[in-house]
Amino acid sequence: MKSLKKKLGITAILSFTLLLAACGSSEEGSNGSGQETASDSLGEALDYTITGIEPGAGITQLTLNTLEEYENLEGWTLLESSTAGMIGALDQAIKNEEPIIVTGWNPHWKFSAYDLKYLEDPKGTLGGAEDINTITRKGLEEDMPEAYTILDRFYWEPEDMEAVMYAAQEIPFEEAAQNWIDENADKVSEWTEGVEKVDGVDIELVITPWDTERASGQVMKIVLEQQGYNVTLTPVDPAIMFQAIATAEGDASVAPWLPNTHGSFYEKYKEDIVDLGPNLTGTKTGLVVPAYMDIDSIEDLMPKK
Repeated sequence: MKSLKKKLGITAILSFTLLLAACGSSEEGSNGSGQETASDSLGEALDYTITGIEPGAGITQLTLNTLEEYENLEGWTLLESSTAGMIGALDQAIKNEEPIIVTGWNPHWKFSAYDLKYLEDPKGTLGGAEDINTITRKGLEEDMPEAYTILDRFYWEPEDMEAVMYAAQEIPFEEAAQNWIDENADKVSEWTEGVEKVDGVDIELVITPWDTERASGQVMKIVLEQQGYNVTLTPVDPAIMFQAIATAEGDASVAPWLPNTHGSFYEKYKEDIVDLGPNLTGTKTGLVVPAYMDIDSIEDLMPKK
């Protein structure tokens, strides 16, 4: 099995310090309570900037499309940074009860840690509810029928994923995933019941580098290892993930968000992959603000003067 890791360079991300510098002007124009007196002053307080995550993320492209589709967002920009940088900026804003708009998605532990709300998206440019699917390379069912069966049966709820993610803020993801498996043995047994164990068969799971997929990836890694597989877990950008499965450089992925977030990649490679369907339903993406902010819809924002 080829390993993707040797093909990957180190991806540089913006530091939290640079992110704060770019967002620093958001403190101006606030009345100090995070409550803006008018939508135009909110835009000024935020320097007409939405705080985002990595450029390769599906939510990043959806947000850029949103900036184009909403006339009232003329002059607004998306600050592409990193997931850690976005969370850091959100945390600081909430501690100071300042305004902030970030790109967000469920499942994510931040909804357990903070009181947040999605802005309404009347145009639907950020997509509605989505699924997270499991995909495999062609031929996996014949080559590794045991792994294929487990992957095909794999299904859990958003609160399961969020439990792993939230625990992983204090302990390593591997430990958080193992704890979840130990506490949900009945659910895991539904995936593995009647499946014969193997002896040291190599399998590579390709995921994206975000906490949602670290959670599902680590859980599936441990489950397959308990069945006797040697599992390599390789995090890459979404485009590379689909390419890897389509070209059989990786064996399977539990990471694709469909039909919107990763829809363009799916359409490009769908003839060369096997789609096993959802492993989680009820996800959501959108623009997120602290609940104390007096704004409810993207259309409430005003264009830059």
